[in-house]
Amino acid sequence: MKRLWLVRHGPTHAREMIGWTDRAADLSDLGALSRLGALLPHNVPVISSDLIRAVATADALQGTRPRLPHDPRLREIHFGAWDGLTHAEADARDAALLRAFWEDAGDVAAPEGESWNAMAARVHAGLDALPDQAIVVCHFGPILAALQRARGCSVQVIFGQKIDPLSLSEVQFDGSWQIGRVNHIS
Repeated sequence: MKRLWLVRHGPTHAREMIGWTDRAADLSDLGALSRLGALLPHNVPVISSDLIRAVATADALQGTRPRLPHDPRLREIHFGAWDGLTHAEADARDAALLRAFWEDAGDVAAPEGESWNAMAARVHAGLDALPDQAIVVCHFGPILAALQRARGCSVQVIFGQKIDPLSLSEVQFDGSWQIGRVNHIS
């Protein structure tokens, strides 16, 4: 059986679309980190994407847990030319494409970026390569991609799921996908 504890990195306070931009997380809420760390198993390895906001959050939660090498397959969706822009700025550049990216998500990609389906395939490959149990510190998009696969739902349905910074979601596979806690804030 595969069991994954999915943790979204700490808040960035960004107002822009932040995909592959290496923005630091605010990890000043030591109480939230301590409570979240207490929910995670102590003998399970920790892995994160290679982006600093996930790496630093994983470092803060690791404690005595073993650490796996960072995996770029666990990165946020690549917003390409929109990365670092507000939604209003991206809309001014590419209104129809931006609307299609969110409303008809799947194969629609940002300019010089990737589509939801491409990101989900990348993330699923990374998650599938993990040991049977792992704590995965990553991003909004990858967590939604894991939940979408577990639920067997459309992109539009999963986009309605809230995933807060420093929240915990759980998925497991034992012949079929099952979901535990989702967006659990400790």
